[in-house]
Amino acid sequence: MSTTIEAPLPDYFREEILLHPERRSFPPFDPARLLGTVFAPTEGCRVCILVDFDEPAELIKDFNFLKHDGFPVQKNAHRHFYQALRDGALATLGMTGGEMFAFRCTHGSNLDLADDVWDTAGKHLSLDHDIYPNYDLILCISTFSATAPLTAKAKQFGFRGATMHGLNDVILNSGLAVDYHDVSADAERLRLALTKADSVEIDFALEDGRVLTAWLGLGGQEAQKSHGLCLGKTPDIANLPAGEVYFVPTDAHGQFPMKYEDGTLGVLDVKDRCIFRSTLIAGNQATIDAHNARLADDPMTGTLGELGFGTQVLPVSGADIQDEKVLGTCHLATGRDDHLGGDILPSMFKKHENSTHDDILFAPHKTPNFNIRQVRMKRGAQQEILIENFRPSRYLMEALASGR
Repeated sequence: MSTTIEAPLPDYFREEILLHPERRSFPPFDPARLLGTVFAPTEGCRVCILVDFDEPAELIKDFNFLKHDGFPVQKNAHRHFYQALRDGALATLGMTGGEMFAFRCTHGSNLDLADDVWDTAGKHLSLDHDIYPNYDLILCISTFSATAPLTAKAKQFGFRGATMHGLNDVILNSGLAVDYHDVSADAERLRLALTKADSVEIDFALEDGRVLTAWLGLGGQEAQKSHGLCLGKTPDIANLPAGEVYFVPTDAHGQFPMKYEDGTLGVLDVKDRCIFRSTLIAGNQATIDAHNARLADDPMTGTLGELGFGTQVLPVSGADIQDEKVLGTCHLATGRDDHLGGDILPSMFKKHENSTHDDILFAPHKTPNFNIRQVRMKRGAQQEILIENFRPSRYLMEALASGR
């Protein structure tokens, strides 16, 4: 990757930082600055925080979870948002409220939430009747992503909000400490560089020498962006940390590799936008068999619902919510995509627990057994390389330098 770009780029786009993002310096995390930037205007807004537990009624009452081991995400929500709001951020931002509520953990990415919710006095309430209609801003800091269901509820009830699942110290001190005006501007520059693409091809190099190619048809659609700003009063949900450009594929075929949660490696075969088969590379054949059985039982689980590209320079956090936003990475997602403007709805799945939106991230720390040898975009007669060996191409770097 060449760094001889005519327009000046911020320091975080220097090659030494791109190769070692852990060396990038960030300002201290400031919840008032984050919320004030993301949600302007905040004056007069009533805000609350949602967290999740397997036993919400017991653990949220009198903040019982603070007395137990574990619950790192929820404890970060309490310390860095609930307590910070009470310690001055509410007054600084001109907001009211700041209450914390707990719902039952969904145990799946973007599954619809049950309506039951409990307050810190242990009182049983309803999300639809007591929370969504009565708050202007809702911050969901949970174990699993709730972006899709909250996006639907925001449109129904008229609130704004943010989802920050998997919140950890690295995210607080990097992905949530950045200036989201910069994040938004960089995402828009790359969105313009990719929008109206006809197709994208991704070459994956395996350790055994094989190269798998996945082709994704995009149909000339407008690229979308997750940029972190949720300004004005229009109902919307920001996914934080933000910083990606994404498409909803209209078609897909070919193959791509998969690393399962237990470390098993497989090859996924795709036709007509759907994964239809997994084949073992290394690891546990039972994991492959279980995936194939799920695909046979509920084929919608194999539908490709997203192609995304990271736009930020951030350190690895160990949580996909941040790590998929890193420049030079890309991700695919299976399942529901209605929150992205797609046509795959929860009602189309055989079982409720299958109606997830699951990201498959390709990044050096996450999938060291696979290299993204090259990502190519076709847009009319234009053909551009986007990524090579997990590094942004000159085309993307020039797009980031444009208009500065």
